[in-house]
Amino acid sequence: VQLVESGGGVVQPGGSLRLSCVASGFTFDDYVIGWFRQAPGKEREGVWCFSSASGTTYYADSAKGRFTADSDSAKNTIHLSVRGPEPEDTAVYYCALAGPTGYFRAKEACLAADFYNNWGQGTQVTVVS
Repeated sequence: VQLVESGGGVVQPGGSLRLSCVASGFTFDDYVIGWFRQAPGKEREGVWCFSSASGTTYYADSAKGRFTADSDSAKNTIHLSVRGPEPEDTAVYYCALAGPTGYFRAKEACLAADFYNNWGQGTQVTVVS
């Protein structure tokens, strides 16, 4: 499995940010894919995840309101948009994939980093004025 993130960089507070992740190298249809981020000195935290088998998506409570994620199953691509980035959003953003998972609907596991065994290299986002 290969996961390649893109779209990071330096952005100003209140600007726009849209990250992408392309997944490849797998053949199973049932998987869970998600966005995570890790700020300096902090643990990696889940932002959003999606189960292909159940069609269920989950947002972390801290991500509701400013973060919007979507997926294009045909292209094995997911996106993460951040409305009004803030300095606190500075982090390395990762996408991750787990599978095959079967039918899956478990928010806590979906947003837990240790559920995933495939990770991208990450894309750095720095929000500065």
